Amino acid sequence: MNQTKSKKSLQDLTLLDRFLFAEVMEDTKTFENVLSIILGQDISIAGRPQTEHESRTSPLKRQVRLDVWAEDESDAVYNVEAQKENTKNLPHRSRFYQALIDSKLLLPGEVDFSNMKDCYSIIIAPFDLFGKGLYQYTFQMTCNETGQTLDDGAVRIFFNTHGKNPEAISPELRELLYYMEHTTENISCSTPRLQEIQSHVNIVKSSEEIGVKYMQEWEEKILEKRKARAEGLAEGLAEGEDLRLIKLIKKKIQKSKNLIQIADELEETPESIQILYDCVKEHLQQDNEDIYDIYKNMK
Repeated sequence: MNQTKSKKSLQDLTLLDRFLFAEVMEDTKTFENVLSIILGQDISIAGRPQTEHESRTSPLKRQVRLDVWAEDESDAVYNVEAQKENTKNLPHRSRFYQALIDSKLLLPGEVDFSNMKDCYSIIIAPFDLFGKGLYQYTFQMTCNETGQTLDDGAVRIFFNTHGKNPEAISPELRELLYYMEHTTENISCSTPRLQEIQSHVNIVKSSEEIGVKYMQEWEEKILEKRKARAEGLAEGLAEGEDLRLIKLIKKKIQKSKNLIQIADELEETPESIQILYDCVKEHLQQDNEDIYDIYKNMK
């Protein structure tokens, strides 16, 4: 099938698609409107939201890209993510993101941990991660014995656009969640904040520059996938060849043939199969796949 034909156009994306979500949320006013609707209070962002914000605790550790990240004027930190697919690891991933964000919240040498900023990690998804039919699940650290909140300033919120308890959230938030999943539909938004969000979405979707950027990112992903498939195929071929040699060498060792004889019969040099020969000879009673695993770790 022609991959270009199967590709979504920019017009077909919703706010649950990461590309459109990031492009739209780069606009400060739009991100403020989204946060204000979600949290039920006016939020004023300090500076410009950062999209695809890279975070890691050291250059040697795992890189993480936070979808949209910003601070408000009271120094609270917000990380908001649109998650279209249920990867089955969102609670643990949100914990990892929280830890990475926390690691950046104190200046080097700062000893007063009470100076840590409040942090909101927000994930918006079109599925019910916890199976209770709620639109919103809010998590804060509490004591099992007393129920007392720890008040450490960390809040994690998971939104389900398919919630069944409309009375529990504001009509504006309910409308925002619906719009995020149905962005391509001709929806008439009912509040000024939602209208501003919709207006900016339309501007982004009609931008020729952003359309080119979307195409370039898609093409890069296709090339990366092709490269990965090619590397995987090459690795698979190499593994198959090694397993074939292991099988042949094992049979010849069992016939009491030495390294020189085996190399000659396989039309290889003794040097090229020395390590493989030694590995097979030492682990002769094991399965070929187990010998291959041992050999792979020796290389």
